[in-house]
Amino acid sequence: MKLVQLRLLKTLMNNGMNVSRAADQHFVVQSAVSRQLSLLEDELGMPLFERKGKRLVEPTPVCKALIQEVDSIEQSLENIRAIADDFKMETSGEIRIATTHTQAKYFLPEVMVEFRRRYPAIAIHLLQGTPAQLVDMLREGKADLAICTEEIGKASGLFSEKCYDWNHGLILPEGHELTEGELTLNRIAEHPLLTYVFGFTGRSKLHETFRKEGLEMKVSFAATDTDVILSYVRLGFGPGIIAKMAYSHIRDNDLTLRDLSHLFPHSTTHVAWPKAKYLRAYHTDLVDLMLEYGESEGWYA
Repeated sequence: MKLVQLRLLKTLMNNGMNVSRAADQHFVVQSAVSRQLSLLEDELGMPLFERKGKRLVEPTPVCKALIQEVDSIEQSLENIRAIADDFKMETSGEIRIATTHTQAKYFLPEVMVEFRRRYPAIAIHLLQGTPAQLVDMLREGKADLAICTEEIGKASGLFSEKCYDWNHGLILPEGHELTEGELTLNRIAEHPLLTYVFGFTGRSKLHETFRKEGLEMKVSFAATDTDVILSYVRLGFGPGIIAKMAYSHIRDNDLTLRDLSHLFPHSTTHVAWPKAKYLRAYHTDLVDLMLEYGESEGWYA
């Protein structure tokens, strides 16, 4: 059994069992892919695909099980290279950080400035997506670390560390009635709200809190990006609920921020990575920087 055969098998699966595309990605002819697949099946003593003529129709159960092991083998090979680089004291390379827009814009900048100072030769790749996509990036080996609020802390196969707690804030245009008086869920529920789409920045907790009080959270506008929400609050679309850290007392001083920590439970941001992954020294340093910065008092006050 050869590693190239296992890699060809994985490439086949990633390309919908299309032999032509798999051959192109490995820079070989189609017949070479078919031959290596046949040799692997002969060694295993069982077929890896159900066939209709020469066409691959469906992977067999053993094929699906093998793919999981191939992922583990590739992760082990990556770990071996990383261990060797650490012992050689290599300080060049790359780091791939999967993140949401909120973390990338409001939490990570100060962290990354210090990381760049320590490791000027490390190429930094920020990969943005939804929290669910970030989990997939880690599991598929497309990212080294991920940081976000939803999903990460409870995803299987990942190790996570609490980074920091945060609260939501209510954003209001000048003169809005909610800028004055005590804020209650009943008062807020009377207004159509602007906030994040589901799966982003603690939105599920907002709905749960309203429901527990027998109220409905009326969302008239949802976006993934805090800046978009702020823009439409300015246009008069209504009050907005955002991550409090995203409000700037300088840039957003035309809007009023009201604290909601007495109404909604705090949310927790985690940094995570695959349990099977070996973290190089600069990976662990970045994790430590995130944790230290997250624990510093009032960094987003």
